[in-house]
Amino acid sequence: MTTPLNADLHCHSVVSDGTLTPEALAERARGNGVELWALTDHDEIGGLQRAREAAHAQGMKYLTGVEISITFLNQTVHIVGLGFDADNTTLRDGLRQTRGGRGARAMEMSDGLAKVGIHGAYEGALKFVGNPELISRTHFARFLVESGVCRETSEVFRKYLTEGKPGFVPHRWATLKDAVTWITAAGGMAIIAHPARYKFTPNEEYALFTEFKGYGGQGVEVVTGSHSVPEYQIYAETAKEFGLAASRGSDFHSPDESHTELGTLPALPSGLTPVWELLSSRIQ
Repeated sequence: MTTPLNADLHCHSVVSDGTLTPEALAERARGNGVELWALTDHDEIGGLQRAREAAHAQGMKYLTGVEISITFLNQTVHIVGLGFDADNTTLRDGLRQTRGGRGARAMEMSDGLAKVGIHGAYEGALKFVGNPELISRTHFARFLVESGVCRETSEVFRKYLTEGKPGFVPHRWATLKDAVTWITAAGGMAIIAHPARYKFTPNEEYALFTEFKGYGGQGVEVVTGSHSVPEYQIYAETAKEFGLAASRGSDFHSPDESHTELGTLPALPSGLTPVWELLSSRIQ
């Protein structure tokens, strides 16, 4: 019996909201036995050339990757793209549009926090940002931990950065159709990231998967850092129901914040088609 491929196809670097460089991530991934790796920064592909060179230096196979934020039924959903042409202008232009709204949203978040006595949050968050275009709630959370307002980032989100709290500002992202179209136009595969994280009713989730498949989406993350063991099985069945390939990725952001280390997830449940089998011609 062959050993399953150790593929980690979801993680983040300093180019978006991670704390490690692409090179440090590649070294960490290889140290944990990863054989096929993808860097999937939020709405940004500026780190991909470094990631590819670092992967090859570590002796790993590599896929291009990105994680695109979309709005579906008034919730933020993430769509991972893998194996695309990183020079494709449709994808690049779409990602640029998506990044454009983050700055104004961050200023509104800072204003909301100032009203409850937390001043200088925008400037404080900027210290944690590798790319100001990609300032996010995670960067605000790190500032609030550093300044002693909260003990850990999860506490910041719970008290200040979720709906109804002082620092929460909704953002209208791209549409589901936009994200899938951009990825597929660039020759890549669109994948629904960590589906168990979304607070959809069964009917709403069915609508998400149905529309996603209709637009040309081909995969779903089954084994990922935020899924429980029972959820691996639930989304394995969902993958079969909708005829989707299965992906696997830690969603690693930081040694201090992430509960799941790069390369340490269990194998995909049996009976599924791994995304890397369909992307074999795109592996570098």
